[in-house]
Amino acid sequence: DLGMSDSLVAKAIAKQPSLLGFSVENHLQPTLQWLKDSGMDESKGKKTIAQFPNLLSLNIEANLKPKLQWLKDLGMSDAQAANTIAKFPVLLGLSIEANLKPKLQMLRG
Repeated sequence: DLGMSDSLVAKAIAKQPSLLGFSVENHLQPTLQWLKDSGMDESKGKKTIAQFPNLLSLNIEANLKPKLQWLKDLGMSDAQAANTIAKFPVLLGLSIEANLKPKLQMLRG
């Protein structure tokens, strides 16, 4: 349980109505646990889900863990990576190869 307010729940469902079709045991709870395990506190977790509810539809092994590891491989600490995800959760839905790496290469020059 995240204890999200009615307004945050409404915002999340309005953005991602398919949330209502996800299995609590097989999808929602494991993803919420992953957020906690990755270092995101409850307050940031609520805001992150409200901002990008699609993250609850992403596969932990195929999408979420690789993005978190990619941030850590850049040199971020666990806390920095969690904060980056909280500030820009859409990052979790982007392709590392097709989107993130090319941007990083451009920034590095």
